[in-house]
Amino acid sequence: MNRRSSFEAQAVPHLAAALTLAFWLVRSRSDAEDIVQNSYVRAYRAFDSFRGDNFKAWLLAIVRNQSLTWLSQRKRQSNVISFDEAFAAQGSSEPGEARIASDVPSAEDVLIGEGERALVMAALDQLPPLYREVLVLREIEDLSYQLIASVTGVPIGTVMSRLARARARLRDIVLAQEKKEACR
Repeated sequence: MNRRSSFEAQAVPHLAAALTLAFWLVRSRSDAEDIVQNSYVRAYRAFDSFRGDNFKAWLLAIVRNQSLTWLSQRKRQSNVISFDEAFAAQGSSEPGEARIASDVPSAEDVLIGEGERALVMAALDQLPPLYREVLVLREIEDLSYQLIASVTGVPIGTVMSRLARARARLRDIVLAQEKKEACR
């Protein structure tokens, strides 16, 4: 098996996970696709140096770093806004693009689930990227604490505390949104 085939065999199965992580960090489907493409190019170039036992964690760490670099560059450029952007319609991010896989639900569950999913997605969008990334990696990608620590480059205790804080903040945001909806 040549280098390219070996890389493809290991990288392609994790494309959806890479896109999900990038999307939830940068909140734009097209930017996430660009980031994942750049990440895969970087991973391919560095493939010969990969010595770990978990390719997915290594790849997602590259995606995470590329996403955070993109965010920091975007933050520096955010002081300048064009008139077109200032008057463009709101809500251009695509939270409905990344969906959590589930069993086939009943029609009633679908109706209730869509409202709840939209509520959770909106709440997830309000979390800081450090909290959002651990929730996405744990709850959507189902990575272990150890793998999340490997992807994020922080100790497992930090992963656990960020996850606990992220869940608490997510819960608070959802409850506040539900209370706001009930008052309408």
